[in-house]
Amino acid sequence: MNKPMRRVAIFCGLLILALLLRVNWVQFVQADELQTDENNRRVAIERYSHPRGNIIVDGEPITGSVETDDPDFRYERTWTDGEMWAPVTGYSSQAFGANLLEGVEDDVLTGDDDRLFFNNTIDMLTGEDQRGGNVVTTLNADAQRAAYEGLENLPGDAKGAVAAIDPRTGAVLALASFPSYDPSSFAGYGAEDAEAWNALLDDPDEPMLNRALRETYPPGSTFKLVTAAAALENGLVDDVDQETETPVPYVLPETTGLEIPNPIPTAPCENASLRVGLQWSCNSVFARLADDVGAEAMQDTAEDFGYHEEALDIPVRVEQSSYPEDVRPQNAQAGIGQASNRATPLQVAMFSAAIANDGVLMEPYMVDQLVAPNLDVIERHEPREMSTPLSPENAQALQDAMETVVEEGTGTSAQIDGVRVGGKTGTAQHGENNEELPYAWFTSYAIPEDGEGSPVAVAVVVENGSEDRDEIGGGLLAGPIAKSVMEAVLNSQN
Repeated sequence: MNKPMRRVAIFCGLLILALLLRVNWVQFVQADELQTDENNRRVAIERYSHPRGNIIVDGEPITGSVETDDPDFRYERTWTDGEMWAPVTGYSSQAFGANLLEGVEDDVLTGDDDRLFFNNTIDMLTGEDQRGGNVVTTLNADAQRAAYEGLENLPGDAKGAVAAIDPRTGAVLALASFPSYDPSSFAGYGAEDAEAWNALLDDPDEPMLNRALRETYPPGSTFKLVTAAAALENGLVDDVDQETETPVPYVLPETTGLEIPNPIPTAPCENASLRVGLQWSCNSVFARLADDVGAEAMQDTAEDFGYHEEALDIPVRVEQSSYPEDVRPQNAQAGIGQASNRATPLQVAMFSAAIANDGVLMEPYMVDQLVAPNLDVIERHEPREMSTPLSPENAQALQDAMETVVEEGTGTSAQIDGVRVGGKTGTAQHGENNEELPYAWFTSYAIPEDGEGSPVAVAVVVENGSEDRDEIGGGLLAGPIAKSVMEAVLNSQN
């Protein structure tokens, strides 16, 4: 071969080598980047070319897929009772992506999860279209309906949220938020879908805000359960019936006479025990105890109950609850659920769950199984212990005190015949100098007296429950909703 031909051959070889390098670079190095590029329509077309897997509650799908006339996007997502289930499922939109379970478990639902490789290979060999897997939740349909309808039937412009969990396992039984939205209103990518999406974003009531998981509130008097646990665990009181050295009025430490009022001025709060303090929600008792326990120990106890958890995924991410690292008077106020103390409704349900479970806090979760299209289980959740915020003896003592709250205290609206119900009401200040309408809280648990069936722990928060401040109270507004959710769980076990 003469020199010019050798040069041509070398040049062509270099071109082939460059082509091979480029092909491998695109296929392996840039594959993920190109696949997720928003301008790559092939990925979106493939994504909607087959039905999506379903989210399952009580053995039944609450989602589906419907075939469309669109030449590119053949299938569109559908939901059963979309507004009720939106705080659980989230949305899956051809135009706006996916969130909550639809987003977190997207690879399973679309069939793209690596664990579905075998199923996809068999489908390809047999000529079947790719199928998505299913997400089997821990949710209880009756409890979810009771929670949503309870919020929906509140008076006026009230908003709110409900979270319910199984104290023994941490399984989430209900997650309701109101107002809500119908994910099917923007499941496509047309002009009507865009209009519905923008209307939801512009709605001042924030229907797309998941108040059960993503909003934090001052927990108000529900936090007195945590303060009581801190006092017992740190040896400030020996039992729930021991009198405390609490004057009335109680003056915040290191202030110029700033008094903490009690919500019921005639209640027997002076030197009250934990039982009486919880029964009548005595601010003076728990502000004094928080101060005596000290900020550091109060923060530790709050963390034991789940505060400041960096990555609480259930598997949807939960907003962090926070206890302030503040000066002494702020700590006393935080001990009664005020100051910069903030918690999600799920977190407040965890207060009651840990106490009902004899001091053991289980990690919340709402996905029981991930299932392949052929019904093989590809992942199963095993309950995990999260922490032990209090001893079994102290937990049982607090159970007894919480049951007094429901039997003859501020929580009588949650009584259920034949069931041990413990609870704590709360009315949390809202806005600077409490200018806004306060939040109404109720957290509780229910344990069948005959020992048959599982217990349930619930938290309910209500915003704007009434224009009349005197009509806003945890027992009045939130207690009946908690009761209906607990009854729904207990009745579904029969």
